[in-house]
Amino acid sequence: MLALGHPVTAAAAQVWPECQDVAAEGAILIDARSGAVLYGKNIHEHYFPASITKILTALLVIENCPDLDEKLTFSHRAIYDVEAGSSNAGYSEGDTVTVREALYALLLASANEAANALAEHVGGSIEDFCSMMNEKAASLGCTDSHFANPSGLNNEQHYTSAADYAKICQAAFENDTFVQIDGTTYYDLPPMIRQPEGVRVYAHHSMLKKSNDLYYDGIIGGKTGYTSLAGNTLVTCAERDRLKLITVVLNGHKTHYDDTKLLLDFGFENFKSLCPGDYRTKYDTVFDDMDITGLGVLNADVISTAKDSYITLPKDAEFEDARTVLDYDISEADPEEACARILYRYVNRDVGTQYVLRKFVRGETAVKVGALVEGEEETEEEPAPLSLRDRFLESPWWVKALLALGIVAAATGIVFLITYLTNRNRRTFGFRSSGRRRR
Repeated sequence: MLALGHPVTAAAAQVWPECQDVAAEGAILIDARSGAVLYGKNIHEHYFPASITKILTALLVIENCPDLDEKLTFSHRAIYDVEAGSSNAGYSEGDTVTVREALYALLLASANEAANALAEHVGGSIEDFCSMMNEKAASLGCTDSHFANPSGLNNEQHYTSAADYAKICQAAFENDTFVQIDGTTYYDLPPMIRQPEGVRVYAHHSMLKKSNDLYYDGIIGGKTGYTSLAGNTLVTCAERDRLKLITVVLNGHKTHYDDTKLLLDFGFENFKSLCPGDYRTKYDTVFDDMDITGLGVLNADVISTAKDSYITLPKDAEFEDARTVLDYDISEADPEEACARILYRYVNRDVGTQYVLRKFVRGETAVKVGALVEGEEETEEEPAPLSLRDRFLESPWWVKALLALGIVAAATGIVFLITYLTNRNRRTFGFRSSGRRRR
């Protein structure tokens, strides 16, 4: 990592706002856009997630099923491999529904048989789907979790942490389809074997319902959970004034809604979201820093910074109060064109990340900065062909100047040639006319 040379002012002491502790055993509050952790309690401890597991199940189904209107059929195992008396939508073995309908049953009614059926449909089997769940969690940077079923029912090998599940929820609430389904307060399921007239299912999350005293202004969605081992668990996402917050409450003791409101109020009252792209002068030294490390190949003509990045700061802090570090540790989970990251920190807390992106230019090799730093071999990719217009627009200024001079010189030469030929023809014509008069 390389610290960027930005001056730090000493106008006022930088302080991170403090929040009253929640009653739940584990909890976290993050900014969904920046990933900044605004509050945490036992965020890496293992807890049973209960039915908030279904957020990961739904996300995997949506990502791996391109047509949500395709049909699935409930198997014997999907119906009966659940705990007696656990939440369900009333499906029976042999019921055929669309994936979309099963997702509404999953997220609103917290239907465990729907979780099993979706897992079998997407993964081929519940076991294979659980492998997909663990792979997805790992790809999102989760290190404290292991998932053994798609529903969250009691299992000693089924656990997560507040920090891990916040990352999973961050990915879920970036998915428009997930948000559309999860944020619905009720849905009418079509006729089924035991419900020939269909059934209306309602969301369990009380903060979603405007008629409920617990309704929270700005709420986007969330998921409830409860088992005898997990206690009360609750995920909530809400947005106000460009600040999008996610809370995860684990092993609550019937105070999960109070804990969630406390965290959301704390977040909205004390923090703001800023877009680094609005502060372009902050990046003046980035390219110099790359040259210092021997990465001159990545010059300003082929480098840009991501525009859709955010950082989270206390409301009384300024953008310039955040310190920046240039980090070349790029992983497969990062954007393909990323060659570095600008890490933002405030009072020793990570408050956001912005990617440094490399444009692919014809005739150049696509190089990952991390490979150069670690001494690994460069990897080449076939560059996409550029049009003549794009080649000109991406050319350095001196190339454009030379091209302009060349055009002017060529035009001057053409004019000179035309003038010369015209005068020569006139002289030749005049000479021949004079000869004829003498004869």
